[in-house]
Amino acid sequence: QVQLVESGGGLVQAGGSLRLSCVASGRFASINRMGWYRQAPGKQRDLVATITSGGTTDYADSVKGRFTISRDNAKNTVYLQMNSLKPEDTAVYYCNADGTYWREFRLTNFASWGQGTQVTVSS
Repeated sequence: QVQLVESGGGLVQAGGSLRLSCVASGRFASINRMGWYRQAPGKQRDLVATITSGGTTDYADSVKGRFTISRDNAKNTVYLQMNSLKPEDTAVYYCNADGTYWREFRLTNFASWGQGTQVTVSS
């Protein structure tokens, strides 16, 4: 199906910046929405930002004005530029994508997750 591989996580001081990338590979017909979610220790996985194939974006209130999501459809890649990072942004960040693929000559929906990349913001 579809594999998602994230990169770009790491350790940064508060106020710093990081850029996450996620590349989709595999046999798919289309990728519709791509996005980023995060999960802090002991907490649920929450939406950070999403972007459709047409470029429509959505952000969690906690990251508006600081994070920017973008995508390169030709490279099947989604990015998350994170500025003005805060300690509360510390979490494992997961890439997500949904779309369609051919399964036995039938167009089928898929939804995939990456393995996650750790982002740690020190105070």
